Amino acid sequence: MKSGFQWILAFLFCALIRVQAQSYESELQWGVDAYRDGYYEVAIQHFQKAMELDPTRTTPHVYLANTFASQYIPGVQTEDNLRFAEEAIEQYKFVLDSEADKKFKITSAKGIAYLYLNMKKLDEADNYYSKAAYMNPKDPENWYSLGVIDWMETYQPRMEARAKLKLRPEDHLNAGNPQQKTVCDELREKYASTVEEGIRNLEQAIFLRPDYDDAMAYLNLTYRERADLECADPAARAEDLKTADHWVDMTMAVKKAKAEKANSPAPTAPNPQ
Repeated sequence: MKSGFQWILAFLFCALIRVQAQSYESELQWGVDAYRDGYYEVAIQHFQKAMELDPTRTTPHVYLANTFASQYIPGVQTEDNLRFAEEAIEQYKFVLDSEADKKFKITSAKGIAYLYLNMKKLDEADNYYSKAAYMNPKDPENWYSLGVIDWMETYQPRMEARAKLKLRPEDHLNAGNPQQKTVCDELREKYASTVEEGIRNLEQAIFLRPDYDDAMAYLNLTYRERADLECADPAARAEDLKTADHWVDMTMAVKKAKAEKANSPAPTAPNPQ
């Protein structure tokens, strides 16, 4: 929280900018400077002014969306906090619907998807991460995010179903139990395709970034989702659990390698003779 003195400085900063900035370029630059220094209210004013000075440009809309998004706190459901997300989404959507450069459209699609994901609006998040992946299929983060959404869509209902059956964490759905078989069949019919899609998305993320340990961790979890749906095929379940364990090992190995690399001393240049 800014002190009273900081607010005075911000006011003077804004007043000074208003005197000096008279063009689209200067308003945009002052907005960027204010955003970088954490004066979001000031940045918003200047991005909006830049939009007024040149309505044909999409750049200030991107910056304005980023400014609103930076103030959004994931998980906080207050009206003011959600307004930040909604304002950001509105600006990002404007960019997507415009003739903006492709990089701005990709940024906007990912920005919208990220906000929707944190607002727990999974269908909307999936839609916009899919748009981003279509525009930039070589970005592993898009495929990773899609895989995470797939896992989220299957994990919660499966856990709720298991809780109703009073199953322990180590228990698997058993086709030999009529009640459990009914639940398993319903879950498999509804979510099997989502699980398969999640595996494909996460595998694509790892293909594009071979040391993507977060994607490996979720691939492990997604294989465990599939294993629990293999209630009528113990061999397939065992194979899925074996694959899941493999990705646990891979995750740990990659994390260890990254930690060792981060802690290793930087190479020094040899002394000239």
